[in-house]
Amino acid sequence: MADPYSTLGVARGASEAEIKSAYRKLAKELHPDRNKDNPKAAEKFSAVTGAYDLLSDKDKRARFDRGEIDGEGNPTAPFGFGGGGAGGFRGRPGQGGGFEFQDGGADFGDIFEGLFGGAGRRGGAGGGFGGFGRGAPPQKGANVTYRLAVQFVDAATLAPQRITLQDGKTIDLKLPAGVETGTQMRLSGKGQQGPGGAGDAIVTIEVKPHPFFTRDGDNVLLDLPITLDEAVKGAKVKVPTVDGPVMLGVPAGASSGKTLRLRGKGFTGRKGQRGDQLVTLLIDVPADDPAIKALVEGWRDSRAVRTHLGV
Repeated sequence: MADPYSTLGVARGASEAEIKSAYRKLAKELHPDRNKDNPKAAEKFSAVTGAYDLLSDKDKRARFDRGEIDGEGNPTAPFGFGGGGAGGFRGRPGQGGGFEFQDGGADFGDIFEGLFGGAGRRGGAGGGFGGFGRGAPPQKGANVTYRLAVQFVDAATLAPQRITLQDGKTIDLKLPAGVETGTQMRLSGKGQQGPGGAGDAIVTIEVKPHPFFTRDGDNVLLDLPITLDEAVKGAKVKVPTVDGPVMLGVPAGASSGKTLRLRGKGFTGRKGQRGDQLVTLLIDVPADDPAIKALVEGWRDSRAVRTHLGV
């Protein structure tokens, strides 16, 4: 069973910040969008997400460190049982969220009850071995993980997202401020049922790329083509934003590379304030336009526009 610390590449005494930082770094490296030709990357991405899910939960991390659960959050079996190797015992979820220990299809629940004086998985009186004894809290059901692809514009505007759960029910999720690829949302009680109640649903967000918007922190970047006459004379032009098109004033004499700011048209940050949209102007000059060639015939711009480059 994989060690979540090893999966994330952190020490057992790592802080919450170190664990989160390691997860974000690996999630970006292994993201399916960056590894479309590497099918194993998706498996590693899932493993990294599972490891982070366990270590970011203080209770689960403590139970793992004490050896009460394995790297997948399942209860560990006493005396080394449950390994799943040849000739070993294999644990599987039982009815009601408990565990039945099996080898070749036989149910070994009564054997464990005999070993512990009737204190097996039914939690009767007697000594407590590996959490089987009296006083051990009933285990919650397993967590269920989901991946939710969110459109760029929806993430920027925090549009509600509908997700279908394992039981077939659909719910509308409210995206958190500061959402980004790798953000995880925990839905309490939406996991598998167990004796101690239902586990949680862990939803990992994947923000899809956009055809022409890009993200820089909480700001949205856009390269906007403009015509030569719009640049020379100035103009009001329509510009797309994540909230819909708006009119933008291009100042007369604008150059390619000039950046204009549309305030409040970016992503909502973690503190609730929205970033801006930064619009970079790109003058688009037609390749073979006789009128433009005639216009500049005999005219030369004598400015030294490349002096700052040392040439």
